[in-house]
Amino acid sequence: MRLLFVCVGNSCRSQMAEGIARHLGHDAASAGTHPASSVSKNALVVLESRGISTEGLYPKLVDDIDCESFDMVISMGCGVSCPMIRIDQDWQLDDPVGQPLIVFEECANTIEENIKKLQS
Repeated sequence: MRLLFVCVGNSCRSQMAEGIARHLGHDAASAGTHPASSVSKNALVVLESRGISTEGLYPKLVDDIDCESFDMVISMGCGVSCPMIRIDQDWQLDDPVGQPLIVFEECANTIEENIKKLQS
């Protein structure tokens, strides 16, 4: 399944979702409406601690992505308003930016559970 994860900064939740989805065998990407300058260090630590590759992860602008080529577009839940793209699901996840590592780990657990539900 081709999955696109969108949010505002594309630095935490959507990056973890992209990495986890790829690790689970999906063709995945992520993007933001106002991308940050880099991926959150805690997001990278969480992925690497799970044996998930962080290679190629960087914040991307949603306008530069061909959103129509994805089977599902998922908002992380940050009030993303993308009038030019469809949002198939909104996972309503709290943004862990600036929070301790445990908050990132809990967010990653929820993301993994949600992705596995898509597979069933």
